[in-house]
Formats: sequence, structure tokens, C-alpha cells
Amino acid sequence: MHNGAIMSSEVRHLVDRGQTYPLVRLTGVLDAQTAPTVRSVLLDVLAGQPEAMVVDVGELDPGSPGAGTVLREVHRDTADWPAAHLALCDPRHGGSPWRGVDWPVWPDVPRAFAGLGEPDREHRLTLELEPRVGAARRTRELITQTCDRWDLTELDSPACIVATEMVNNVVAHARTPMVVLLAARAGGMSVAVRDQSAVVPTFTGGPVPPTAYGGRGMLLVDSVAERWGSLALDDGKVVWATLAAEPKPPRRAGERPGGTSMVGPPRG
Repeated sequence: MHNGAIMSSEVRHLVDRGQTYPLVRLTGVLDAQTAPTVRSVLLDVLAGQPEAMVVDVGELDPGSPGAGTVLREVHRDTADWPAAHLALCDPRHGGSPWRGVDWPVWPDVPRAFAGLGEPDREHRLTLELEPRVGAARRTRELITQTCDRWDLTELDSPACIVATEMVNNVVAHARTPMVVLLAARAGGMSVAVRDQSAVVPTFTGGPVPPTAYGGRGMLLVDSVAERWGSLALDDGKVVWATLAAEPKPPRRAGERPGGTSMVGPPRG
């Protein structure tokens, strides 16, 4: 019998960005009250476009049968972008409390990092910009240089179209500092822009009011992108798009592919 006081559950987190991949340690109780905090922490890390993220839940108590739902939702909401490899670490019963969350579970952090292998740092770039005239031009210059280096020259023009619309939306509407994120993907690349406004561009496929956030430019994005969307964050959002490259002829033995990410050993 309790004394009438209801103790609120709590989750504490520690984000270590000094590892090969970001490591998030969660402790406390994961339930309906704390799930939004866990989601916010994980999405904030993933918004930096890491290749992978390791989450240590060895001291996290699943306080209810559906506690792992938030992890499954994070996996679903970030599958297209940033498409990071996600790994849980839990020595308890082979990670049985987290079955069904769609994350691979490792018994400890060292083995999770070993399973992920070494990062491919050559195929992920970020550019910090202020919301000023010229920001889109600077982004296009970076994209042209990057597509050439990644052997994705056929994506230079569509990637510049996507980036121009996204960056100009920030300059005209959000008016906050932004981060442009580029990444090579298997079969193409992604372009994303993170800003500090919660308002997202809209696209209905019909007539667009002249004052609409996104306006007619999002029609262009929709026409050249394989897919696009947005990721809501506590301090703003990320708008992203993926672009597909034309299949290339087979390379000679030993020749490194320029347009792939996560090159290396298989990941768990």
C-alpha cells in the first residue's frame, strides 16, 4: 500500500560523440511518460546524419509491455533518411526485453562497434550556413564538387535543384542558421537541410498559393527526387530528399566504388 504519492518515471541519457559512431546510454524507466524524451534524444543524434548509432539500454527498464514501441518508431521514421545502422546493447537475456523493435541487439558495446565496422568518412559531408543571400549558391558549389568526387556527376543537376529549394526556403521563411547534409547511398545520394523552424514545406500536387512555404519549388523537388520528407525535432526539423543514380557498368577488380556508403565488412 502506498502513501498516495505517485513517483514519476525518469530516463537519463548520456551522448558520447567521441566514439567511432555516436553512443547513447539510457538509464531509468522507459514507459509512456518517458518515451517522448527517448525519442527526442535519439532523433537529435540521428539528425546529424551518422552512418550508425549505438544505444546502450543495459540499465534501462522497460516499464511496460509496449515500452519498445518508441524504438520501433524511431527505426521506421529514419529508415529513408538518414538510413543509419541502429544497434542496441543489452546483456540481459540476449536483449529479450527489446524483441520486435527492429534493431539488432548486441550483448555489449564493444561487440556492437566491432559488428558495425569502420565508418566511411569520405561519403558524408556537412555545411553550416547562415540564412543569407548566396547560401544556395555556396551549396550548389559544394554539390558539384562532391558529385564529381563521388562519381555521381549525373546527380549534380537534380541535387542542386533540391538543395536550392530547401536552402532558399530557410532563407525566405525559417530565417535561422542551417546545416546542409550530403551523403552517398547505395545507388545514389541524399540531400538534407536542418534548420531551427518547426514549419515544414507543403506539397499537394495542385495549385500552390504564392505565399505557401515551399511553393512551386517543391514541385521541382518532387519531380527529381526518388523520395523526400521531413523529420520533426524539438528545435526545428530536417527536410531531406534521396536521389537515384543511373546504374553504372561493372567496375574492374579492385576499383573502389564512388557512390556507395558504409563500404566495408557486413554490419549487424
